[in-house]
Amino acid sequence: MNAQCSNVSAWGLCWCVCSGTITFPSLSLNFGLNSRVLMFLGQLERLNGEAMLADAEIARQITAKILHLIQTQGENTKPLYLPNVVNNTQHLLTVGGGRRVGVLVSKGGTGILLQMLLSASKEWPPSEELMLQLHSVLAKVGPKDRKFGVKARLNGALNVTVNLLKQNLQNPKLLLPCLQVLRVYSSNSVNAVSLGKNGLVELMFKIIGPFSKKNTSLLKVALDTLGALLKSKTNARRAVDRAHVPVLLYIYQDWHRNDTRHRHMLIRKGILGCLKNITNIKLGRRAFLDADGMRILYNTSTECLPVRTLDPLINTSSLIMRKCFPKNRLPLPTIKSVFHHQLPHIPAGGPVAQLYSQPPGVDDVVDESDDNEDAEAENDTENEEDKDLHAQNDDIETDISKLRPRETPSRPFEELKIYERFFLELSEDFQGFNFDNPKAAVIDPVTAPKSHCSITVPTAQGLPPKYPTTAPLQGERHLAKDAQPPRLTGVVCPRRGGVGEESPVEEGAEEDGDEGAVLEVPDTALLLPLHDPDLYVEMVKSTRSVPQYSQVAYPDYFGHVAPTFREHILERVYGVQRTKIFQDIERLIHPNDILDKVVYDLDIQSSPVVDDGESLKFNSQFESGNLRKAIQVRRYEYDLVLNSDINSNHYHQWFYFEVSGMCVGAPYRFNIINCEKSNSQFNYGMQVLMYSVQEAIGGRPRWVRTGADICYYKNHFSRSSIAAGGQKGKSYYTMTFSMTFNHKDDVCYFAYHYPYTYSTLKMHLQKLEALRTPQVYLRQDILCETLGGNGCPLLTITAMPESTSNDQICQFRNRPLVFLSARVHPGETNASWVMKGTLEFLMGTSPLAQSLREAYIFKIVPMLNPDGVVNGNHRCSLSGEDLNRQWQSPSPELHPTIYHTKSLLQYLTAIQRAPLVFCDYHGHSRKKNVFMYGCSLKETVWQTNISATSCDLHEDLGYRTLPKILSQIAPAFSMASCSFVVERSKEATARVVVWREMGVQRSYTMESTLCGCDQGKYKGLQIGTRELEEMGAQFCVALLRLKRLTCPLELRNHAHLLDVESDFIETRCKVTSPSTYVLEDEEHSFMEEVDYSAESGDELEHEPDVADTHDNHLSDSESNSQRDALT
Repeated sequence: MNAQCSNVSAWGLCWCVCSGTITFPSLSLNFGLNSRVLMFLGQLERLNGEAMLADAEIARQITAKILHLIQTQGENTKPLYLPNVVNNTQHLLTVGGGRRVGVLVSKGGTGILLQMLLSASKEWPPSEELMLQLHSVLAKVGPKDRKFGVKARLNGALNVTVNLLKQNLQNPKLLLPCLQVLRVYSSNSVNAVSLGKNGLVELMFKIIGPFSKKNTSLLKVALDTLGALLKSKTNARRAVDRAHVPVLLYIYQDWHRNDTRHRHMLIRKGILGCLKNITNIKLGRRAFLDADGMRILYNTSTECLPVRTLDPLINTSSLIMRKCFPKNRLPLPTIKSVFHHQLPHIPAGGPVAQLYSQPPGVDDVVDESDDNEDAEAENDTENEEDKDLHAQNDDIETDISKLRPRETPSRPFEELKIYERFFLELSEDFQGFNFDNPKAAVIDPVTAPKSHCSITVPTAQGLPPKYPTTAPLQGERHLAKDAQPPRLTGVVCPRRGGVGEESPVEEGAEEDGDEGAVLEVPDTALLLPLHDPDLYVEMVKSTRSVPQYSQVAYPDYFGHVAPTFREHILERVYGVQRTKIFQDIERLIHPNDILDKVVYDLDIQSSPVVDDGESLKFNSQFESGNLRKAIQVRRYEYDLVLNSDINSNHYHQWFYFEVSGMCVGAPYRFNIINCEKSNSQFNYGMQVLMYSVQEAIGGRPRWVRTGADICYYKNHFSRSSIAAGGQKGKSYYTMTFSMTFNHKDDVCYFAYHYPYTYSTLKMHLQKLEALRTPQVYLRQDILCETLGGNGCPLLTITAMPESTSNDQICQFRNRPLVFLSARVHPGETNASWVMKGTLEFLMGTSPLAQSLREAYIFKIVPMLNPDGVVNGNHRCSLSGEDLNRQWQSPSPELHPTIYHTKSLLQYLTAIQRAPLVFCDYHGHSRKKNVFMYGCSLKETVWQTNISATSCDLHEDLGYRTLPKILSQIAPAFSMASCSFVVERSKEATARVVVWREMGVQRSYTMESTLCGCDQGKYKGLQIGTRELEEMGAQFCVALLRLKRLTCPLELRNHAHLLDVESDFIETRCKVTSPSTYVLEDEEHSFMEEVDYSAESGDELEHEPDVADTHDNHLSDSESNSQRDALT
């Protein structure tokens, strides 16, 4: 009976292949059958040749007759034709390619083949020819059948193949197809565990071996099979327990040594693939280190570097070495900020509450549990192949009720009436106003109280007496006895005064910083009308910081003039990141070459600077500065550690620090070693910013893009489970760049982006007030005081009425409002430069500016987070929380700027004067161009699977008009990068809350790149302050066009600008998880395909044992699973 079933299955198999409209080759088959069978086969061949199986019914009838005749032959005829049937099936699949295999799978051919294999295995001895042919066919079919692993396991085929392999280890002819099938079996994680228990791992190590020119194809398949088996943690532990790691390293060395012509790179890569999978577990990494694997792979990779075609070996070796590099703790006593600010009360929950709840003495840098290996249960899911390959984005809001504006006010009007005083323009009647001399009649704006401890700019520390650097300020107030006077930081020997003139050197100039001396400040008044060094110092006097900064940075004092030359996006040199990583690995291999000398440490607040005359000197003790520690690693290499945001233990991205004591022409390397984001624009052409004091004294006071060999990659420093929110094994990232200095005795500053301090804002606002013309209505209020005691400015800008007539006053009061805010995240300094461009345009004298003021009343909060800016935070305020996640329920004590800004908007909504436009200026660290995020019910629903009626989706598309206008007039703006989807993770942001709670349809976040542009006029260029300020001005122009376009008389003349419906439909978007809605303009992959960001293996240990189909690719969720590269 079994033989007859096999007969039927075999011919059914042939029919499966031919019934899918597949062309047969010539069927000159010798099955040893009688003439009637041959006659039917001839008819089938003629049908195939003449009609291409057009008459499928006739073909089926003929095949049925053949099957009947074969079944009547009995079991004794099976050996005569069954091998030939399988052999010809294999021939059909080989000639037909993937399409024929697909047809065979779809017709159930896999099950038939497995049944035939099981039946054949019951014969003794099994037919070697039949087994060879069956496994050859299965090797072709298996990769095309997603259920192949499950089918093989349920049919009992796994043991059949393993037993056959054990019996034929010396038979290469049969060994190869068996290994090919086992490779497919092992791609299923449950099968891999089962095969490992059956001894297959040990069998593989009997097959692979040292260098040999024989059976290389067989060895390659065996290594692939072993690699698939070792993806199972159980099998990896089995390999470690049996001491196979040193064996693999020895085999790899032998192949590396003997494969001098590099003809067997795939075999060498297969060995590395096995090591890569073994080292995904802690035991494997330990065994690798004990076997001196770091040195072996480092030496072999170094020898491969000159040969470009060996890059896959170098990349995989680098990945293994970095994964096995012992995890180190950050060189800090605590990951919490070195500064502390006591909060009025502690939040009930969240990371700040967790921070305050830690008992004294807890080591929050690293804890022992981070190194413990969790129990790793194997994934025994039968239907794991059914997992959706494209995960849905669960972050998109699907509750339609939350996508609609609230119908009831969130606060009673009586509570909001106190904010009426910030809207005097809505009731102003200008009675008694002198229109003949309007400027003299304007009431003085409300300003923040000045500190009684004034600020001076004393000399730099440690200068020779003959080099004076600072001048006393006029009108100083006396400092308190215990207060230290702020001073210019750094050491500099100025060579020029003004532009091109030698500065006189005064004999006997005082070195004492408290007395002060003369500093030649470049005359930039014509280039920087809003900058005044003396006024800046006056503004610093009333700025309060937690560390009580007593120094002023040169760039903030001198000012910044945008360079006239273009700064192109840096073209990445091939292999630079790999070189940097190998230099890091050398630290472990050659530890005696490492200095490990601390040269700057804010944790030692009494004397943070270590000056031995041989190392660079660092400083960050000034407004917006951020550098916690500097460690000299080699003579010209320094590891830098950033400070956490105050009342936080993370958010390391913003940096701003000073360097002095450099050698001219020396190749310095700086490594910021505690970055947290998994990707950065530093990998895509962005450079750091540098400000040279010598250049400034020479008449070129400017920040310039600089640095070579820039890259960003995961390092061997690990975050504790406390810092990672309970997750273990999370690694930090290194941002590294190289730099050569051009001037002796220079003082240079490095920054993440163009600094813009709180004191700079106050200076600019005061200068704008001084430049106000009589046509401008300008009022500056202090909205509130921050936790740190700094005022939060609120500006009101519009046009003065022409007279006190009722029509003029009515028109003045009823202008629509535009509400703008910026700098809620301190590290996004580009937002302040865009805001500066907006303010300068609004206060300008051009006809467009006057028309814009006549069209709107502008309410502007230019800096929502002054405390974070002052203290050098990247993301948070002094409360330790992201203020842009507090808009739903802000606390008046912990989030005063957000609470009162939201109250202003609630007041406007309550009096039926909600803004026409709300826009919050931000910076984006991982995308190029300038773009907007908005809110749309329709576009959000379209990205989900929820059903909604047309009534539910009724929505005015006017929210797209402003971005569309910007895309046509602003060179840096990209409409393709805009998104209007509402996500759950963003429901507490300003944009979503203002849209949902205040019903403002045009509620936006405008994101400006920190890097540059990849489209338009500025394509290929890094963005600068000139382009950012231009963007702020163009936003104003777009608002003016929006006003005109909403006028019915103008509508017909500008129909092309309002064609938003077609744009909406044509926009092709993709949604990725988590919390990221992006469009199809993501960064391209580099040529060198090595994932720099997620090869740690710590993360892998907490994942199920699902097979990985990519050798060198591990997912990076924060970078939207895009393939990153190492170049």
